[in-house]
Amino acid sequence: MNTSHHAGTGPLAGLRVLDLATLFAGPLAATMLGDFGAEVVKVEHPRKPDPSRGHGPAKDGVGLWWKLLGRNKRAITANLSTPGGRELLLKLVAGSDVVIENFRPGTLEKWDLGWDVLSAANPRLVLARVTGFGQFGPYSRRPGFGTLAEAMSGFAAVTGEPDGPPTLPPFGLADSIAALSTAYAVMAALAGRDRTGRGQVVDMAIIEPILMVLGPQPIWYDQLGYVQPRTGNRSANNAPRNTYRTSDGSWVAVSTSAQSIAERVMRLVGRPEFTEEPWFATGDGRARHADELDEAVGGWIGRHTREEVLDAFEKAEAAIAPVYDVRDVMADEQYRALGTFTTLPDDELGEVTMQNVLFRLSDTPGGIRHTGRPHGADTDEVLTGLGYSGEDIAALREEGAL
Repeated sequence: MNTSHHAGTGPLAGLRVLDLATLFAGPLAATMLGDFGAEVVKVEHPRKPDPSRGHGPAKDGVGLWWKLLGRNKRAITANLSTPGGRELLLKLVAGSDVVIENFRPGTLEKWDLGWDVLSAANPRLVLARVTGFGQFGPYSRRPGFGTLAEAMSGFAAVTGEPDGPPTLPPFGLADSIAALSTAYAVMAALAGRDRTGRGQVVDMAIIEPILMVLGPQPIWYDQLGYVQPRTGNRSANNAPRNTYRTSDGSWVAVSTSAQSIAERVMRLVGRPEFTEEPWFATGDGRARHADELDEAVGGWIGRHTREEVLDAFEKAEAAIAPVYDVRDVMADEQYRALGTFTTLPDDELGEVTMQNVLFRLSDTPGGIRHTGRPHGADTDEVLTGLGYSGEDIAALREEGAL
């Protein structure tokens, strides 16, 4: 397969990934692998492209989310349910290391592209199967999205004000957590392949990784029968912990997970007597007195501007952050120092700014080679690299396979 200008130079250079997935966990996992050098080929249906191309705002008819999600990917089309599309996929699989898919369980098997067929074409292949509920069990064939995982995991139940409804996040939280987990699982499977010489299947259920992020809820319930309630911005484990409004109408967030920080905050706001109370010595104790602590901290913050509050907390070595919207985030000096955002050329939009690679490596850094490509833009190039002639490609298009 011709890699040319699509080849990466990061630590995953030489790794080939086929992204058959849509919306959002599977494709984002492939993006993360591509960011660190993997060659990623995005395979989409000829007439039903990845719906993320049309999600959210667009400029001049060009979907902006796709520019992020599709970066570092070569975009080809193939209808895998046709004989020509199936043959094409098997040729791609033979020269690849990883396939990421999120069809409902049984779909690949219906097309005679199940694990037995794929692994016969390439015994070293890692197949990552990303679905809402996993490959087996009573819910496995249900349609699954991140929203359902946010509800079923217990996340929504603990999010929101105590007297309000369960609250869902306004972004793909469960999908993104599953994407990170999938990228990690793929690397674990590849490490296993280094020892055994054989590939394997990754079964990723979107309902599961978010449970790990939610922390010790299951063991609390198992050992204590404790069910975590909704507490708004407060924590059941420490206080003061909340958002507070400044005198100029801005908002700041304060955290006091460490005892020493809690003591500094109370001295800063002029209420050192709280630190002498027996209940103040533990996070649980402080949480039970959150009303008093919030009144003290919120009252002090409400008499000062955001700049004054942030400056005072910094001098006191107490933990605080301004509540940002995206405009603030992209202007912040810390994000700028880290290089969190990068501006890239784009064939359709000129220049675009987006998040940079997820982390920094000192010796083999990742990088963004190009933004998301138009639907099917690289089909002919990829097929030519596989040995297809112009006549072959035309015949596949006539068949409806491309």
